[in-house]
Formats: sequence, structure tokens, C-alpha cells
Amino acid sequence: MSGADTSSTVRIALLFPELLGTYGDGGNAVVLAKRLSWRGIPAEIVTVAAGSTVPDSCDLYLLGGGEDGPQVAAANELGLDGPLHRAVAGGAVLFAVCAGMQITGRAFLGADGQPQQGLGLLDCVTRRTSEPRAVGELVVEPDPLWGLERLTGFENHGGRTKPGATAQVLGRVTAGVGNGSVSVDADGQASEGILAHVGDGWVLGTYLHGPALARNPSLADLLLRWTTDAELAPLPEVDDEAARLRADRFVAIDAGRLDGVAHKTLRDRILRRN
Repeated sequence: MSGADTSSTVRIALLFPELLGTYGDGGNAVVLAKRLSWRGIPAEIVTVAAGSTVPDSCDLYLLGGGEDGPQVAAANELGLDGPLHRAVAGGAVLFAVCAGMQITGRAFLGADGQPQQGLGLLDCVTRRTSEPRAVGELVVEPDPLWGLERLTGFENHGGRTKPGATAQVLGRVTAGVGNGSVSVDADGQASEGILAHVGDGWVLGTYLHGPALARNPSLADLLLRWTTDAELAPLPEVDDEAARLRADRFVAIDAGRLDGVAHKTLRDRILRRN
């Protein structure tokens, strides 16, 4: 979507939901469309089935989570220099969750455990470690650069994603695993998410499910600001209710009711410290 013209319809492409839709991440499309319509901005969700031609004319693209086999199939369909690459280079936004983020990087692992070439839109590599699968609540303190509230979601992944030298991260993990032990800082906290400004567009990858944009309205609006290149009117009634639900969830997390390791660092959890 060029410039700040909010009268044009924003086209939201939901890519391969039958391959990358295991954890309800397709709900992110609904959230984005509703947050636009509540502001009087027309929106259209374009569902792109596997085997179909991916349009390069949409404004915002979504990739969700999935298992290893479908993950490889999705990466093969998207290719190394296809319509998605052209769209992002031309100014589109890509939001990729879990398996979607992994294939968007430079390399990830297939079902046979062998490295697969990723789309190369993000500077990161995903590999396996000897650590247990990351399953549970995920809480992230965002980098102030992004102007976001604290982020919440759930994660379910076996891979660990190492940011490259040019990568920007979404934030630091305060509960859960996120990018994992391959990206731990001096305080024992892992990073979460990978971002990149690619051509005229943006790519944001994360391990947050939920759907992530239903749990985190500020993250949804960040994507929409990038997409529309416009300031967005607040949605006080909608977001006040969301804030109350988020507050309840954070209280539960901090009390250890949703994540018994909420107050332990990643290093403590790896070493199984009490």
C-alpha cells in the first residue's frame, strides 16, 4: 500500500493455511482485518492455498506454524526469489510465526533432520539442540525501538533460532524459551523474534502463537503502521478490554500458574537449577 492513503483496500494474504496453520495462526488475518475496519480502512483477506500462485500485489502477508514436512513443502513453493520476495522488496509486510519464521531465515531443518535452504528474507539460522522441546507460555520484553507493550503468547517448537550479524530482534525473553540458548545474553536471557527491513518492506518473525496479534494489539498495529505508512486512530473500547485480559494473564504468569519457570533464566532452566 503506497503512502498514507487509507482509502485503498489493504489486501492481507494468508499463505498456505493447510500447511502452516497448525496453531490457529490464521486468526492473525482476522485480527488485522478487523483492526483496519474499525478504523474505517477497507481490508480484504486473500487465502492462498498450497499449489496456488502466490500474488505479489498484496500489502501484508502471513505465514503460520506447522510441522516439519509441511514446512519444507511451503518453503519449496515460495522459492528463493518468488512473488513473496518481490512483494516485500516493493513495500509489503511479512509476519511469520514459528515454522513460518524458520523458513523465512537462511536455513532450517527438515523432517529428516537435514538442513534446508530458507527464503533468506531474515538473517537467522534454525537448528536443533539437545534441549527439550519448548512448550508453554512465552513472555517478551520488547526492544524499546519498536514501541510495543510487553508481549505474551505460547510457544511449541523444537528448533532454536540463532540471529545473524545483521539481525534485529523483537525483544528479550522473560518467561519461556523464544529463540533459545543459541541467542543467550550475559544475563542468561534469550532473544525472541527476528526483524528485517527488506527493500521497501518489513519482515517480522516470532515464536508467539495465540494468535499473537489477538493477544498483542500493539504488535498488530505496528504491522499495520508499516503497511499503511500512516498513524492509526486508537481503539479505546476494544483495547481496554484486551488490556484487562492481558493483565489477568500476566498476573497468572508472574504467579507461576501458567509457566512454573517464569522467574528462572534460560541458563537456569538448561542447567535444571531449582
